[in-house]
This record gives sequence, structure tokens and C-alpha cells, in this order.
Amino acid sequence: MQDSLLQLWNDNQATVVHIAYQIGLAAGVLIVAKVVAGALRQALQQTHNRLGKLDPMLMPILNTTLGYLVYTVAVVVILDLFGVNTASIIALIGAAGLAIGFALKDTLSNIAAGIMLLFLRPFKTGDYISFGSTIGTVEEINLFTTVLRSFDGLYLSCPNSSIWGNDITNFTRNGKRRIDITASIAYSDNINTGLEVLHNIIKTEPRILAEPEAQAIVFSLGESSVDLQLRAWTSVEDFGATKWDLNKRIKEDIEAAGLTIPFPQRDVRVIQ
Repeated sequence: MQDSLLQLWNDNQATVVHIAYQIGLAAGVLIVAKVVAGALRQALQQTHNRLGKLDPMLMPILNTTLGYLVYTVAVVVILDLFGVNTASIIALIGAAGLAIGFALKDTLSNIAAGIMLLFLRPFKTGDYISFGSTIGTVEEINLFTTVLRSFDGLYLSCPNSSIWGNDITNFTRNGKRRIDITASIAYSDNINTGLEVLHNIIKTEPRILAEPEAQAIVFSLGESSVDLQLRAWTSVEDFGATKWDLNKRIKEDIEAAGLTIPFPQRDVRVIQ
């Protein structure tokens, strides 16, 4: 038995050594791939910590993608070491990817839109946005969908492609918003008195920002009224409450100043 094993070794020594050498190289390639993948992930994380340009939700996706790319290259190298025709395998993978791409066209469009949203960041978690006929607060941004909460508490799950394909309005991004409130007075009323009422409201409302400067203007001459307008800037957080309070106060102060908020009216002349 021992002689048979020794004879088998002598006959196949070169082959065994060659296979062992290739296995060692393959193990070395996998080790190098693991080190390279770890180094790339660490470099990406350090860059993100230093610059802060990437959305935190994008980091796990990039880390996973980098790992897959590095290990895919490693597998191709290992197959080449064992004499496998990698060109045909790469062509097969490309053809399979093309077929899968056609089959999952809509899904892949959502993924592509999700990546663009995460990279360009037209909005982030917590922003109040609108697109198309949808409006709400962003709660979660995924590769496939973006989750919103409507103002009345509804859960909205929106495909990323529908968001990316529409104009996006971000009500939160700039940090402040302008309030436009129109107040109508009668043609028989004194315009300067009406403007004085609006200026006094601007001076005494603490939530109105000093910059940009608020305005009280004669906005238009309507069919049955002179339309004054108050234009003032507030922070995004104070916008809703300030606008509602100003609507109430403008009506009360205009009436307290002896001015009239007219109803629509039309003079009709009957010709005999």
C-alpha cells in the first residue's frame, strides 16, 4: 500500500504541486481582495466624515457595492488562474445582466432614481416637500421608494422614479418663507390708514424676520375694493402659525381703525 501511494505521488507530483500552487494563489487573491475592500470602505468612510457630502443612508449602499465589485474582480482573476476562459464568462454575465435589466426595467429605474436622489440630495429626511400632486414630510429614503407622512398623518410610499420625474418643491431647504396676506378696504377708506395698520402689525409681530425687510403695499385696485398686501418673512417652523395669526389680527386691526372690508359689489344701471 505504501509503495502504491509513493508511486502515485511520483507519477503526479508535478500536477499536485501545480494545483496546490494555484490554490495558494487563489487564497492569496481572496485575501488581497478582502484587504482592498476593507481599505476602500475605510477610505470612503473617512472621506464622508471629513467632507460630509454624502447622505448617511447612502453609505451602506456604497460599502456593499464596493465589496461586490472587488470580490467580482477577484473571482474573475481566480478563474483565469485555473485556466477558465473568463472572456466567455464575462460575455455571459453581460448578456444575463442585459436580460435582467429588460425584465426589471421599472425596478431598475427606481433604483437609478433613488441613487440620484441620494447623491444630489434635493431633499433629506425631515424636509417638507411636494412633487406632482403629492405633498408631505420625508421620513425615509430607500433605493426603491421614498416614504412621506402627509400633513394629516397618512403614510405615503412613493416610487423614486415618480419623484425624480417631477419638479420637486422643498419648503424646508432655505430655512425661511415669505407670507403674503391680502387685505381689502373700501374705495372710500383712507389708503394711508390701511398701510399704517399693516406697518404697525409688522413692527409688533416678533416672529417676522428683520431680513429680508417686510413690506406693506397697495397690491391692486379691484372691482369693489382696494387690495393692500402684507409681505413678511418668517422661519419655516413659524410659517403656518404666523400666517394664521396674522390673518386674524389684520381683520381685527383694520376694523378697529375704522376701515371697512367690503363685500363684492356691482353698480347696475337700467336704461329705459
